[in-house]
Amino acid sequence: MSRRNISKKRFPPKDSVYSSYLVSLLIARTIKSGKKSLAQRIVNDVFDVIKVKTDTDPLYIFEKAVKNVTPNIEVRATRIGGSTYQVPVEVSGFRGTNLALQWILKAAKARSGKTFVIKLSNEIIDASKLVGNAIRKKEETHRMAEANKAFAHFKY
Repeated sequence: MSRRNISKKRFPPKDSVYSSYLVSLLIARTIKSGKKSLAQRIVNDVFDVIKVKTDTDPLYIFEKAVKNVTPNIEVRATRIGGSTYQVPVEVSGFRGTNLALQWILKAAKARSGKTFVIKLSNEIIDASKLVGNAIRKKEETHRMAEANKAFAHFKY
């Protein structure tokens, strides 16, 4: 790592269909084997399914789902005096969004269903209603942080 300058976060360009950074981050996370056009098609199909199922703006549902899944606090392993402690640490905005997208995609892949489009759309709809595995993962992370609150003074 260079000692001279701090690397800047490079955000992907806005999505062409919905003109949203969040959608472009979802597309970037959905990519398999470098096939971005396939990922874009999958995400557009997911948003079409959400529109049909909920009769509301799919971008609003998606943003609400990501906001609901984004964690406020997480635990980090810190080694102090030969023993490792799980120290609760606040999550920055960008990392929280990335964690939310990871958890939504992981929960969608673990779901039962026919296609990934249906599984992802159902997971996004569930997350917007505060149910589903991605929400459970967030609550589990918060519970871990709450249980290890005694080690909060080890924050670095």
